[in-house]
Amino acid sequence: MFQPRGIILESMNDFANPARWKYGSPSEEGFHTVVSPHNSACKITWIFRLNLSKGAKYRLQNDSLELNGAIIAGQARVSCLDHSYQLNQRDSFYLPSRQSMEIEALSDLTIFIGGGPCEGKGRFYVRPYDMSLPLGAIHQIHGVPPFQREVFMTVGPEDASSRLICGITEGQPGMWTSWPPHQHSQDLEEVYCYFDIPSPQFAVHFSSRKPGMVEAIHSVSSGDCVIVPEGYHPTVGIPGVKSCYFWVMVAHRPESRRYDLAVYDVNFTAAR
Repeated sequence: MFQPRGIILESMNDFANPARWKYGSPSEEGFHTVVSPHNSACKITWIFRLNLSKGAKYRLQNDSLELNGAIIAGQARVSCLDHSYQLNQRDSFYLPSRQSMEIEALSDLTIFIGGGPCEGKGRFYVRPYDMSLPLGAIHQIHGVPPFQREVFMTVGPEDASSRLICGITEGQPGMWTSWPPHQHSQDLEEVYCYFDIPSPQFAVHFSSRKPGMVEAIHSVSSGDCVIVPEGYHPTVGIPGVKSCYFWVMVAHRPESRRYDLAVYDVNFTAAR
């Protein structure tokens, strides 16, 4: 288990303070900015939430960001480049900057969308969520019990993009994910966007910039987002609850758009 050496509490007035790294996302109709460099300690990462009632439409485009969206509730028809696709829960899409797509809600719809700087790489695609795929570049299993989790890459290192690496992680009931504690502060920012954890159920997200310690503890349910601008970030579900989230990593440099740069907390490496 994660045995913190101490819990550090600091002023809530500082974006760099991990106590401020939890963001609730709006449930009202429309397109909402949840996390950006303007309201957080993130420097290059954006998180948006799109809520549409059945039959509503929205045209998505950004002139500077590449976008990866994951449907966390409902169904949608998306149209881009004269092609249309039906997407269900956990299906995803990738949209490069300066390209437009139309989203139509086939039922009440919620999409989390991660964004990062676009440098002209990548092409539009949709990716159905298919855990029957053999283990490999898209469908992966990380760790062992009690910290085994299943990962589905929505933008993997092998996919063409500028800065994004994204995916969906689902832990086992009452067990850890992102264990052992690790950080990739010099290379990547990250945000965890939690879903399929209806309140009053919850998971717990730990944040710390210092090895062997906990600086903040956040209870999280569906719709909550926790940023990881730096530091360690393990999570665990309460008994019977899976820690489940759409995660968005954005590389500080194109050459850091890699999935193998984690630095583990030496206090817990024996648990790997």
